[in-house]
Amino acid sequence: MSQLPTDFASLIKRFQFVSVLDSNPQTKVMSLLGTIDNKDAIITAEKTHFLFDETVRRPSQDGRSTPVLYNCENEYSCINGIQELKEITSNDIYYWGLSVIKQDMESNPTAKLNLIWPATPIHIKKYEQQNFHLVRETPEMYKRIVQPYIEEMCNNGRLKWVNNILYEGAESERVVYKDFSEENKDDGFLILPDMKWDGMNLDSLYLVAIVYRTDIKTIRDLRYSDRQWLINLNNKIRSIVPGCYNYAVHPDELRILVHYQPSYYHFHIHIVNIKHPGLGDSIAAGKAILLEDIIEMLNYLGPEGYMNKTITYAIGENHDLWKRGLEEELTKQLERDGIPKIPKIVNGFK
Repeated sequence: MSQLPTDFASLIKRFQFVSVLDSNPQTKVMSLLGTIDNKDAIITAEKTHFLFDETVRRPSQDGRSTPVLYNCENEYSCINGIQELKEITSNDIYYWGLSVIKQDMESNPTAKLNLIWPATPIHIKKYEQQNFHLVRETPEMYKRIVQPYIEEMCNNGRLKWVNNILYEGAESERVVYKDFSEENKDDGFLILPDMKWDGMNLDSLYLVAIVYRTDIKTIRDLRYSDRQWLINLNNKIRSIVPGCYNYAVHPDELRILVHYQPSYYHFHIHIVNIKHPGLGDSIAAGKAILLEDIIEMLNYLGPEGYMNKTITYAIGENHDLWKRGLEEELTKQLERDGIPKIPKIVNGFK
């Protein structure tokens, strides 16, 4: 029996819809659950940002240049691409309407699609709509609840795709920068586009730097002795990334941050254009921590670093850690803080 093709287009065509996991009107992202060849699959569709012919930088008085002017001359740019218009309403000098804009795969694609296949139950929980809660994770809670979970996640092959990128040449055509040598392996890292970026519009630039060190899973593993290593990483990223994109983005226009809890437990750093408002909670308080803040905090936490710190972050009810103890701990925290329990009926709503 011949094997069915596994290229992106063929897999998408074989996708059988099951349900909508989530639809976010703010980020314009929809997540769909389905199957491909009887295996679970997840497709996320994100409306792409408007494109321009080029970004024009206008010199300012201090000698810097700011990306404020855009060329919109070709048939797909700005209002030139409008094919149909329908007015919704108007009032005085204000008008509202809908439009159909000309689409083109190279010049103005409609959406960016991401596919996860085969998708695990953990993937499905992650993309499914859920309630979130703020939890204060103490060092004791980390050692008792979170650390065993991280060890479990690192020992069941879930990081194979990361190792494929680092050592097997996977996605090599997408790698923006690679710094690696056997002699200084622990200082090595590579940078490549995150799945959140369409790879076209620099206003929504989103990269990820993955380190070669394996002893750091999350910020919890960062010690004071790692401070200089982080400083070097931060400086290299700010030096390298602008040149990779012809200096259309400046070093101080990069938001460089780390997530806690991260989506996978191999230390990595997010690099985002400061113009990008972020997708979901990717740059939100309770998830994102600026790398420079981490470096500064290590000055005050002692030799054990973040292992000594209580960290407050948002956790979804679908995350395994919620049912493994964080839900119970949050209930205890609210009681200790004197926060009253929420009544079953509030203002007539159950």
